[in-house]
Amino acid sequence: MAAVSTEQQGTVKTMLLPQSRRWTSPIVVLLSFAALIFVWHIGAAIWPSRSFPAPLLVLQKFVSETANGDLPYHLAITLCRVVASFFLAMVIGSVIGVFLGSHRRADQFFNPWLILFLNVPALVIIVLAYIWFGLNEAAAIGAVALNKIPNVVVTMREGTRALDPRYAEMAHVYRFSALHRLRHVLLPQLQPYIAATARSGISLIWKIVLVVELMGRSNGIGFQINLFFQLFDVAAILAYTLAFVAVMLFIELVVVQPLEHTSTRWRRRPA
Repeated sequence: MAAVSTEQQGTVKTMLLPQSRRWTSPIVVLLSFAALIFVWHIGAAIWPSRSFPAPLLVLQKFVSETANGDLPYHLAITLCRVVASFFLAMVIGSVIGVFLGSHRRADQFFNPWLILFLNVPALVIIVLAYIWFGLNEAAAIGAVALNKIPNVVVTMREGTRALDPRYAEMAHVYRFSALHRLRHVLLPQLQPYIAATARSGISLIWKIVLVVELMGRSNGIGFQINLFFQLFDVAAILAYTLAFVAVMLFIELVVVQPLEHTSTRWRRRPA
């Protein structure tokens, strides 16, 4: 019987490792968070202070804010702003990025603009949006989206430059419609770049949303954190922050990663 080749051994390991990790990873995650909470509790016991509340006090604040409906309300408002800003930035940034990646002269002309917007601080864009358009929802969402659009443009531009021209030639020969070109030629090749910019976009946008709410909105997690900061209620600040972080982690694990895994399944199929 022939010996198993190194390549076959690597394939077997690749098939077996993910299954074991699926069983051990949740346990490791739970133990890690348990250790963090334990260290937090010990630190709060050694240094009892209002500015460093124990985990139990934060939990009690979380329960009370949830029971009176404040936390779910403000959490939902912030999530709506995150979703609106995310899709706005992804759509506009992807279109501009694909256009610049496909047209060299346009890319050369607009590249200084792109560098400029990449280096403008988010705080400046937020302040100018509120000054120019007022303290309203459109200005808030637009400011958040505008902070993310340049990053999306850069990533999608590089992805468009890396497209294989042979697929475009095939689509031309078989007379693909514009919709079929988009679905069967462009999007499959851009999928890794879309996944990368989407993941980084979510992590960046929700942080900027909190700043936008803190500066000019009358609701949302950022507004509540600003309110509790004035009251020096650190337990409430941590309760709202951890609640929102938990929701974003849930979206990452239940929505983003499964979609990414499904969309790239064809790349992992054996020949």
